[in-house]
Amino acid sequence: MNAPCPMMRAVTNSQKKRLRIGAGVFGVLFVMLLTVPAPTPAAPPPASGEPFVWGQDDLFRALEARFDEARGEGCERNAPARETGLADLEAGIQWLATGGRAPDDPLFDELEHHLFAVAPLVAACPVAAPAFTDAVSRLRTALKRQSRSWDVSTAVARRRVYRLLYGSRTAVEEVLLQGDPADTAALIPGTDEPSATPSVQMENVDLHSGDILVSRGGAPTSALIARGNDYPGNFSHIAFVHVSEEGTVSIIEAHIEVGVVVSPVETYLADKKLRVLLLRLAHDLPAIEADPMLPHRAATRALEEARTHHVPYDFAMNYDEPSKMFCSEVASAPYADLDVHLWEGLTSMSGTGVASWLASFGVERFETHGPSDLEYDPQVVVVAEWRDPETLFDDHVDNAILDAMLEGADRGDEMEYSYPMLPVARLAKAYSATLNLFGAVGPVPEGMSATTALRAEWLSARHGEVKVGIDRRVAAFREEHGYTPPYWDLLAMARESLAEVQD
Repeated sequence: MNAPCPMMRAVTNSQKKRLRIGAGVFGVLFVMLLTVPAPTPAAPPPASGEPFVWGQDDLFRALEARFDEARGEGCERNAPARETGLADLEAGIQWLATGGRAPDDPLFDELEHHLFAVAPLVAACPVAAPAFTDAVSRLRTALKRQSRSWDVSTAVARRRVYRLLYGSRTAVEEVLLQGDPADTAALIPGTDEPSATPSVQMENVDLHSGDILVSRGGAPTSALIARGNDYPGNFSHIAFVHVSEEGTVSIIEAHIEVGVVVSPVETYLADKKLRVLLLRLAHDLPAIEADPMLPHRAATRALEEARTHHVPYDFAMNYDEPSKMFCSEVASAPYADLDVHLWEGLTSMSGTGVASWLASFGVERFETHGPSDLEYDPQVVVVAEWRDPETLFDDHVDNAILDAMLEGADRGDEMEYSYPMLPVARLAKAYSATLNLFGAVGPVPEGMSATTALRAEWLSARHGEVKVGIDRRVAAFREEHGYTPPYWDLLAMARESLAEVQD
């Protein structure tokens, strides 16, 4: 074989050199492209309104002191005061159940006073917890029925419903947290609302087609969804129930990772949930009286839509744009198609800090359908509520951490992310986008940017750091006081722990 001539060798080496230079330049440009920070999204104007504030720290401290005193007295000694308190609460419930009450009636303040006044006495004597829990369940039923005559989109009605429904749940859970989790009933029945739609029994409760399951997940983002609005709540997710005539249960829901999916009820229950609320449309709504099978028709629409084509997750939370859907929209859209409009009181986010953080996750609508707020809609009835006694305290800790962090957001704290991880996240996003084309799921959800994914990682990491500080303080509190710290103490611990992390 003839050796290549010197000229040919020179050309070849020159080409190789240019190729190496070109590859190097391309590599540098590629790395630069991967590392260019994405512009911070401009948060749309927050909703008009004003975040709800209890503003009753002195009252809550006094209730805790009364609880500590009652613990020292013992059940027998404080029985007369406890029974009187329960009787006063019962009288208020009977007053409410008679109907015709306006939301600004001052007797509501008296009812709220009786609710909170007896709670520490019951918490000090867990044997009285079932009677208190039953009374609160009936209070909720009476209030839900009374609110049917109110315009719950007005501030006065909305605040009244929130104070009593959220406040009574908080009171019950503070009672439950002082007892033995092994003795705590997971199921608290509500109203056995009649329905003509197909049904099956789940966890000793009839589950009807068209019912709505409202739940709380265990991730920090779940706490952000529950707490990041003007009326901080307990729930972060909505699922729609379809029951076939043969008794097959399908759960239709929207997940960040995969969009709208249909799952068997066993899969739904297998996901980590700290609490679940079962809601059903009231049987005497005019639309339901005219067509008792309307909830089943709505659920069938949702089921067929989910099975017909892929519906991506809607990070913007535009509840009236059905090409993409977030969790609440899976239930509200098919009902709206049948002229039943849920969320009479829209979820609002009027705090600038909350709006800024949620905009970082892609939210564009700050008046929307938030999971927690469906409970306050007078068109729906609470059929049952399940809590996991073992994780109930974790739920309260998560709430305290997010409340403290969102207070920081209102002071100007920004949602951060790890800049050095940006190239890796962008490569992961490109890989995920390729998988999405073939119907598969990647590490970065469809519709979520690499930067947003890193912000979610930051939120989880910061939550974990703050929780370490809270856990240490909770242990010290229990050692000193001999009982589980109530929520207002947890919030103070969260503020202190967050300050430690930020220093």
